[in-house]
Amino acid sequence: MSTRAQIIRAVTTGTMTQAQAARAYNVSPSSVSKLLRQWRREGDAAFYPKSRRPRTHPAATPPPTIAEIRRIRTELTEAGLDAGPATIHAHLMATPTVDTIPSRATIARILTREGLVTAQPKKKPKTALTCFEADLPNGCWQSDVTHYRLLNGDSVDIITWLDDHSRTALHISAHATTTVNTVVSTFTATAKQHGWPAATLTDNGLIYTARFRGGVNRFEKLLRTHDIAQRNGRGDHPQTQGKVERFQQTMKKWLDARPAPQSLSELNTALTDFQTVYNTQRIHSAKKTTPWAAYISAPKDSPSPLPEDTPRFRVDRIDRQGKVSLRYDSRMYSIGVGRTHARTRVVLIVKDRHIIVVDQRTGEILKDFTLDPTRRYQRQ
Repeated sequence: MSTRAQIIRAVTTGTMTQAQAARAYNVSPSSVSKLLRQWRREGDAAFYPKSRRPRTHPAATPPPTIAEIRRIRTELTEAGLDAGPATIHAHLMATPTVDTIPSRATIARILTREGLVTAQPKKKPKTALTCFEADLPNGCWQSDVTHYRLLNGDSVDIITWLDDHSRTALHISAHATTTVNTVVSTFTATAKQHGWPAATLTDNGLIYTARFRGGVNRFEKLLRTHDIAQRNGRGDHPQTQGKVERFQQTMKKWLDARPAPQSLSELNTALTDFQTVYNTQRIHSAKKTTPWAAYISAPKDSPSPLPEDTPRFRVDRIDRQGKVSLRYDSRMYSIGVGRTHARTRVVLIVKDRHIIVVDQRTGEILKDFTLDPTRRYQRQ
């Protein structure tokens, strides 16, 4: 039996007076009187203390705002756009009929409470990553190629050039297949429209770099011509090409929310529409504005003179016909050294088109020449 019940029973049964009950249970006489009045008014309910829970919640998010959050979330999801707390917060800020704008953390809790979020407990928190961003527009362009399937089942490639600073999608296009020529043509067209970037960031795919094959492809040659720094990282790495890879997720989500394109031209039309929505209508959570607004709000960076190319070295063996091969500008060239040196191990010292072939054992220079890119076979 609770203390409240004991006091009430002791006084109402005549066992104690109110003053005696107050002394016995170490409470004030006024508290005993108040308790008895409550018992006469409410009966046995007075045996238990009333809830101290506040009757009103002035700081609670109003139901109309919660309904607006649900509406925005549903509308963005059906449109294939990001519908996270930051995006919803930006849309609420642009809605004049909403008086109370909750924080992004509050919006996240509302989405969870309303059952609009799928829990991902194993997802690595963003605090575990160290991210970077170019200081100015055109400071760095990220590029990547992703695959997409048309309605007829054909698989095509989509190449993207994304400004690292503003997240602006400077170029998106679909191709039956992507080669180094595709990279060069799309990059050049984008640079002519927006200016040359100071650097590029891509994965180590052969369409971007041939250095792991001991050569230099057309894209690398183009970058060197314009003093553009090249950076490469492995794929699926959020701390390097994470921005363009995350962009591709958003792009595919938008495409999947619409009827599948039947042809390459239909896909390119859809990509143009998406580029407009992404750049000019969608608030980017990291920039708190549209990518295009961030791109034009600061002066553009530009290439700086690069250090003089250092020679690259390649170890090979002269074949039985007295030739050795070399990849340059995405093409293979055969270099004639002479049958007298067949099976000799050599070191090729390559500095742009100036090439020196040296006997690895003796150090003798076997050939010193300038590569003629118009001839696949460089005569002895």
